[in-house]
Amino acid sequence: MEFTAGGRLEIRITPDDVGKRVSVRTLDTAGGPGAKFTDTVGVLTSWTSGVLLITRRTGETVRIAESSLVAGKVVPGAPARRRGPAASFEELARVTSRAWQPVESERLGDWELRAACGFTRRANSVLPLGDLGMDLDAALERVRAWYGKRGLPAYVQTATGAAGTQEELCAELEKRGWQREVSAQVQVGGLAPIGDLDADVTRVRLARTVDAAWLRRYNRSGVAGPHVLQVLGSGPSVWFASIPGTGEVPAAIGRCVVDGRWAGFMAVEVDPENRRQGLATAAMAALARRALEEGASAAWLQVEADNEAARALYGAMGFTVHHHYHHFRAA
Repeated sequence: MEFTAGGRLEIRITPDDVGKRVSVRTLDTAGGPGAKFTDTVGVLTSWTSGVLLITRRTGETVRIAESSLVAGKVVPGAPARRRGPAASFEELARVTSRAWQPVESERLGDWELRAACGFTRRANSVLPLGDLGMDLDAALERVRAWYGKRGLPAYVQTATGAAGTQEELCAELEKRGWQREVSAQVQVGGLAPIGDLDADVTRVRLARTVDAAWLRRYNRSGVAGPHVLQVLGSGPSVWFASIPGTGEVPAAIGRCVVDGRWAGFMAVEVDPENRRQGLATAAMAALARRALEEGASAAWLQVEADNEAARALYGAMGFTVHHHYHHFRAA
């Protein structure tokens, strides 16, 4: 990372660069003898009272004392992915939202307030896309009130790590005491390679609706009320996969929503006693083949950042990280 001009380190950023992607180098001498340099890259989300806040691609906020800066510069936006289908953040955000729709929603400016009786954060959080059209503090008060009337905690879903994502909004929420509870990755990949996976799809059953057996394997449903079925059944073209087990509960399940060129994979779950047998791969391959028949060509999925096993599986299928998303809960 080059910071020098004529052999000298230079600080070439100012508070006017808030909102831009920057790279900074700091000097830490607190650990004893010897100077230690640390480099940080991310969006400069604030610079006040001698403290810089930089939000990394992963959503982590780094606080840096201005007095520790030895170099800094504005850098180009996050580099384009070398693999996977091209897509803007907003396109993917809207596609993923259509694949997991709430029971009720309301507009707040261009933001969407979503609720589904508390079933998953995705269906019970604000989707902040577009112009809010009002002061942020006033909007957040209305958000709290809207969810409070429904007996739900107030959540805002944000994104980081790609062109047009919401690092500044993350910083504003943190400044107001909102707590980030969950972070996940949105990954994308080609659909045809998933359909071409070497997997036994003969056991996979595809259906347009869920049945009681599928729900028994799905670990998020709890009591499968109508709100759960409504969310699971939402989307332009929805398919459910199941692989029979030895009893009444499937050995594996999956869900896919086809939306134009996109096929989204969700609820891929395998009985712990049947893992490492290729069942998740078989379910996804069968769903991918059906999506290809409907004209889709690109795939997406969401995986929590700490789910290493799932990330390894999807990486082997050719998926790569497009951006990260986070759920902030009101204090």
